[in-house]
Order: sequence, then C-alpha cells, then structure tokens
Amino acid sequence: MRNVIALGIAAAALTGGRMLADSERSSSAPSATPTAQAPSSDLIDYWTDGADIERSGWVKNEKILTKANVGTLKLKWKLETGNQPRALHGLMPVLVIGQLATSAGVKQVGIVNGISDNLYAFDVETGKILWQKHWDYEAPPGAGGGGGGAAQQDPRRLGFLRPGGSSDTPVIGPADAQGRRPLYFVTGDGMLHTLNAADGSDLQPPFKFFGGKGWALNLAGNTLWLQTTYAGASIAAVRLDDPEKKVMTWNAGSGGAWGRRGVAVDSTGTAWTTTGDGVYDLTSDPKRYANSVVGVQIDNGQMKLKDYYTPTNWEWLRKRDLDPNNTPTIFKYKGRELIAASGKECRLYLLDPESAGGENHQTPAYKTSLFCNEEVDFQDMGSWGALSSWEDTSGTRWVLAPFWGPVHSQAKFPISYGPVNEGGVAAYKLVERGGKLEFAPAWVSRDMKRGEPVLIVNGMVIGYGSGEETKQAWPDIGLQFDSSIRAAKGTRATIYVLDAITGKELWSSGDQIHQWNHFSGVTAVNGRIYLSTYEGTLYCFGVDSAATATK
Repeated sequence: MRNVIALGIAAAALTGGRMLADSERSSSAPSATPTAQAPSSDLIDYWTDGADIERSGWVKNEKILTKANVGTLKLKWKLETGNQPRALHGLMPVLVIGQLATSAGVKQVGIVNGISDNLYAFDVETGKILWQKHWDYEAPPGAGGGGGGAAQQDPRRLGFLRPGGSSDTPVIGPADAQGRRPLYFVTGDGMLHTLNAADGSDLQPPFKFFGGKGWALNLAGNTLWLQTTYAGASIAAVRLDDPEKKVMTWNAGSGGAWGRRGVAVDSTGTAWTTTGDGVYDLTSDPKRYANSVVGVQIDNGQMKLKDYYTPTNWEWLRKRDLDPNNTPTIFKYKGRELIAASGKECRLYLLDPESAGGENHQTPAYKTSLFCNEEVDFQDMGSWGALSSWEDTSGTRWVLAPFWGPVHSQAKFPISYGPVNEGGVAAYKLVERGGKLEFAPAWVSRDMKRGEPVLIVNGMVIGYGSGEETKQAWPDIGLQFDSSIRAAKGTRATIYVLDAITGKELWSSGDQIHQWNHFSGVTAVNGRIYLSTYEGTLYCFGVDSAATATK
C-alpha cells in the first residue's frame, strides 16, 4: 500500500533534513536575508540534467558566474537532507528554477532527489528546505538485489548494480496555463509523479510509467523519455498530452543502459543512448544490440529503432566489460548535426545521426585513439557517465570526456598539468583535415580522483573528482557486490573549475567536501555550484556578490 508523506516546513530540522549550525558552516555562509542578490533578470533555470535535451552540459545563458569572479567562490551553506543511502547511491544532481512563486513569495528554488524515494525543494539563498516528500511502496520483485541481496536487507549493503529506489534525476517542465511549474519524477516502483514545484502537491494523478534502474529523465516537447535497465526495456517514453498515457518502449535485447544523463534527443526527435555489455546479433529473434550507440524514434505510437552504431570489436569489449556506457552528446557544426559517444574502452566516436554507423552500422565518421585505460581495466579506468560539448567564440567545437585512471602513455595532448593517475577530463577540438572531420586532442586536466561528467559555463569547465572507491574485485575476496565494502574505502569529492580553452585550474573546493559520492553530478547556475555526498549532505558554493553579474 502506498503511503505518501508531504511536508511543508518552516525549518528543515522539523522534517529530518537540517541546516548545519553556524559552527559547522563556512564563515562565508549568508544570513537569512542576503545583502547582495542577483537581479531577477539574470536568474535562469537549470531544468534538466546536462542542461538541455541534447545533453551538451553547456549552461549557455549563465550571467553571474564568470572568470572574473570564480576565484571568490566560497561555501555558502550545506544541508543534511536525511536521505538514506542505498548501495552506493545518495543524492542525484540538483535542478534549479530561477524564479518560482511560492507561498512565501518569489524565490530561487532548488530541487534534488534522493535514492530512497525522497524529493526535496530548498531555498537557494538560505539552503532551507521548503518542502519534501517521501514515497513508501512494496518493493518490486528483484529490486535492491544485484549480487544476491534481498529487498529487506540493510540498504547500505545492497548490490551496487541494482540498488532499488529512485535513481532517476527529475525534469522540470515549462509553466502551465496557471503559471505552475510541473516537476516530473519516477519513484522506484515505476510510478510517474507530476508535482507542483512550488509546494510538492500533485498536479496530476500518478500513473505507471516504467521501473528498473532509471537514469535522468529528458523532456523533449511533450514527450518524456526514460532510459532504464533491469526492467525488460532499454528506453521508455510517454506523450504527456496523451489522455491514455500510453507507454512506449524499446528493448536492445541484450546489455544494460548506463549513461547517467539518460537519452540525448536530436532535432528530429530521435533519442540516442548507449547499450552495455552483451551480445550483438542480428540473426537472433528478437535482434540484439548490445555494446552499441542506438537511436530510437516514435512512429505511429510505437517506439522503433531508427539507426545504430556497433564497434567492430564489440565481442572483445564484451569479454572485458568495456561497454560504451556514456550518455552521448549531440551538437551542430556548420549546420550539420553530429553525435559524440564514448565508453570504458576510452576513445571518442564521431557519428552522423543520419547514418550512425554507415551502411554496415559499424563504421563511424571518426574514432580517436585511446586516451586512457591502457591496462584494459573494467572497474577503475575508462570514460564513465556522459560526454559534454560547447562552442567557443571563434566557432571551434569542443567535446569533453571525463575519465578514470591514468592517461594512456601514447595519448598526445598539447597541454597537460603533470601526471594523471586517478582520472580527470580530456578535451578535444573538432577539426577538418583532408575534407573530413576528426577530433584533435587539446588538453588534459590535472589529476582528479575519478573524473565525472562536466558542465561548461562562460568559458569555464566545471567538473569534479568523486573520490569514490571504484574497485569491484580484490585479490583476497574476489568480486564483491556488498556496497558497504566500497563505501568504507571512499575519500572525498573535490570540485574543479578549469579554463575551457587551456584546462588550467581556476578554483577548487579543496578539502571542504567531507565525503565522496557515486554516480551523482555537479550543477552550476546563477553564480552557485552544487554537489552532494553519499550520506546525503548537499553543498552549495557561491560567488561573493551577485552584483558582479551586471558587469
């Protein structure tokens, strides 16, 4: 039986989440009535993970955080949400509405969800919770296992492959006719909830969408997309204006779906993602498309495969667990739409969405040499999560890949910043040579413990090292799915702001974040940067004065 708890609160301590005491905060934490606020015209929304439907990670309209003031970033507040971890998961990336009418007036409101079916809305200026909701339900069959665990066991010891709960990042829709902002969120039982972002109330009755281990929701027009795994489908979608709420699905037939920003949607409405380890077999019934980059579209109420690319060495990749597990990024270059994709093997692929793999579906427009994972390591190396892309003022197109482990010894980046052993960010330029497009290495960042997907803001790259222990197998105990083993070995997450042209470090959070995180994400908008930890603490860093936004 479903039991929904909704709390509108005046103080976070009344609800299980609390603001840290003054003695626990940075000395830069603001008072309840900040003295320097950004003009309302400068405030924008960060409404979806990856900043847009193409999953570029490029926050194009940010007006406050700049190279001129990034050095003044300080810890503004930290919030203990009270979310209980499941396996290695805690909180997902923050979403932000720049101006939202609430019962307490117009506020800049942040939204963050926790793996244990929790949803929190908070006042960006003060870090205080405005409302929160929690959902209880009977665990779906198999949820919370992933290595033999049962749903009723200690959630911190669940298998990291199948933690159960709500792993999808929500998405915020445009205002309805009454000015209300709908917030779309899928709980761990597969129910889609449409909530009023101002107070958490239901705007529409919830309905069964799709379960499994879901990733970030994407809203393209009236179509809501969910990438998922362990649920009998790879991608699910529903048209929000469909009175019947028909759910359309497509199944790769083999291999999971692990891109953290979910699907990327191109200008034709085709949704692109990657598939995990498994079999590529066009003779089977149904056909199987593992270890591939796939694009699906909706045709007459049915989801169908439009095109795909499968590397020629897919079988070699499968045997070594080196699947293409990143969310691709979609961009335009001189009017031509293109896709960049990557994965644990650690190379970039350039694809044309009109013919992703050529006539044989196995020929990319270009592929780079390896830039990491020289040791062919399935757990501690490779590119994970999502790619990002932006265009500088000269018209140069850039693609950024996070990675784990050392830089490949044969990778030649013109700019680097000392040895890289734990991970970082690799930057490539799209160039034309001999009438063809290719990716040219540009720079590689400083060392980061497990480089994670980045955002691009006003000529800066904002990323972080998660500090996570990523090893899954040890010589003495072998392969272990008990997440508490890895959790005990994590260190701390560190945010880095880099010059997007050179990769030079402009600012870092140093040792201010007390703990690591797993498969979360950084958010940067309206002069603030947000990142969370495994235990459910949300950190907010901001520039000294929002008045710099008008310069």
